[in-house]
Amino acid sequence: MEHKVAYSVQETAHALSLGTTVKKLIATGQLPSVRVGRRRLVPRSALEAYINRLVEDQAQA
Repeated sequence: MEHKVAYSVQETAHALSLGTTVKKLIATGQLPSVRVGRRRLVPRSALEAYINRLVEDQAQA
């Protein structure tokens, strides 16, 4: 995966291997995103923060 500042929903879904789950994560606010024109983008920092939260949550379990 390239080191972009933000990724499309499709790129994010591919990176996480989650498919339509990414849209649900965005809709529920679990994965922050921004709208640029008609496109929805997930900032790289939001993607990294989401993964880090998952790792921390699972380490505590």
